[in-house]
Amino acid sequence: MGVTKESVEATLKEKLNPTHLDVVDTSGGCGASFVVEIVSDQFEGKRLLERHRLVNAALVEEMKEIHALSIKTALTPEQWNQRQETNAAQPTA
Repeated sequence: MGVTKESVEATLKEKLNPTHLDVVDTSGGCGASFVVEIVSDQFEGKRLLERHRLVNAALVEEMKEIHALSIKTALTPEQWNQRQETNAAQPTA
């Protein structure tokens, strides 16, 4: 059995303690491809590449079975809140 969305979520919650986490299985259920949106205090003071490395390091065991991991968002809580405020202020079409 491949990696599950739930196992990716559990590992990221345990290792990075996110304030927001969204994991989407884009493989059709076989566990080979995921898209991750994560917000964590552990990203504070780190560049984007360092943040992606933290996520990949947290998922080192899962990555043995995952073929594609897209980290859509890796933000600090402050950056996340700013983004949410900006999105809320924009009128919808």
